[in-house]
Amino acid sequence: MERSIGLQAWIDRLNQAELPALAAVVQDLHRLSQADTSSVQQLADVLLRDASLTSKVLRIGNSVYYNPSQESIRTISRAIVLIGFDNVRLIGMSVSLIDSLLVRVPREQLQMLLARSFHAAVQARNIAGYVLAKNQEEVFIAALLHTVGELAFWSCGGDQADELADLLDQPGMDEDEAVRQVIGTSFRQLTQGLVKSWNLGELASFAHGSGNQHDPAVRAINLGVKISEAALEGWDSPGMDALVQQLADFTGISPEDALKQVLESAEEAVEVAATFGASQLCRLIPNTDPEQIKLQQQERKARLLQPNLLVMQQALQDLGMMVSQKADVGLILETLLKGLHQGAGLERVMLAVLADGQSRFRAKRVVGEGTEGWLEDFQLPANQREQPHIFSYVLRNREAIWMGVPASYNLNELVTLPMRQHLGQGMFLIAPLLAGTREIGVLYADCRTSGRALKHEQFVAFQRFTQLTGRCLEALSKR
Repeated sequence: MERSIGLQAWIDRLNQAELPALAAVVQDLHRLSQADTSSVQQLADVLLRDASLTSKVLRIGNSVYYNPSQESIRTISRAIVLIGFDNVRLIGMSVSLIDSLLVRVPREQLQMLLARSFHAAVQARNIAGYVLAKNQEEVFIAALLHTVGELAFWSCGGDQADELADLLDQPGMDEDEAVRQVIGTSFRQLTQGLVKSWNLGELASFAHGSGNQHDPAVRAINLGVKISEAALEGWDSPGMDALVQQLADFTGISPEDALKQVLESAEEAVEVAATFGASQLCRLIPNTDPEQIKLQQQERKARLLQPNLLVMQQALQDLGMMVSQKADVGLILETLLKGLHQGAGLERVMLAVLADGQSRFRAKRVVGEGTEGWLEDFQLPANQREQPHIFSYVLRNREAIWMGVPASYNLNELVTLPMRQHLGQGMFLIAPLLAGTREIGVLYADCRTSGRALKHEQFVAFQRFTQLTGRCLEALSKR
């Protein structure tokens, strides 16, 4: 198949060549949710057009999940009476989605994403139960379709999907940039385009930021989606803690109950995926069994950045040689950041230099998860009498400081609000970078990605690297 580039090309391809049956069912089922007068017969008619869809809806209607009393359901109209109009509509939509997307040999990306979508849908619906009297099924469907553009791409993208998968495997590749390069638009725009062309109306487009963020349904969808993403980092990750707190505030329950609710919804999501005939997705929804959680935590810890003495010694040796040999600034700074990050195991490192006529600090070099944004938006005034901060303090006093230990508590007020907004809370290391007597800027490092405490040997290495880099830059300026 020829390449499709750009939003319209993809919408046409998905609607006409790849998913026309899904588009039709989703549209018709959604239309029934809009009309107050939708009848049992109209819903039955939509489902009865497709014999396999009918039999699947009946099978699911007879499952313990939807029909605990196990009263036999043989017709669609009986299903609607027993388990409810909205539930039957939701089952029809979910089954159509699974059948259309998993029909080919499903790739890992598609299965991961579909598992996350089911997890998000169950979380969102259960959150909505606290704050909405009705429309909980609508919330489920909107969360399920939250990434429908991306789902459709991984299902039907052919060679371009292979190409994107290869690109995303390259270390340091920016995901949004790679997607744009391969398909000529973003997944977010593709989802919005499909939602529009399928006439899915307010709720699905709401969930993509164009709606009112204070609408309880929209908040439930967004929370469900974020919880399903954070769960992949582990139930005890900092991101999950923050979301559990948001859920507690939103629903008026205690944080303990909120966490319980989240874990129960995750278990329910596994049950829902299995009930809907997508049992291959169950293993991809994060496990809530305490033993399994412990295992996941250990695996995550093993993946965390660990200090590497060989890398550290090599970087120190290289810098030592650069003092006497000619090396350019780029190579010096690259060696410095590699030594601190991969060698000393410091998760996030930033060199902020004096810029704009020495009037402000700007991020010049960064390394570590989530630090790319600093290059664009991190800056602090260099001399601010009314609100002094730790960056100008270390440069003026020419000393390295380990913030967050008792020895530096008296300097806590120098960690200003703008700093906390950029860098977050917790321990960090900070030191002046000088070329002889010339002020270059400030080095900053922390371990906030994992929230681990910093160690004495990391501080010693940090000081050593800063001094050596200063000597390299001084030697360079003398040539």
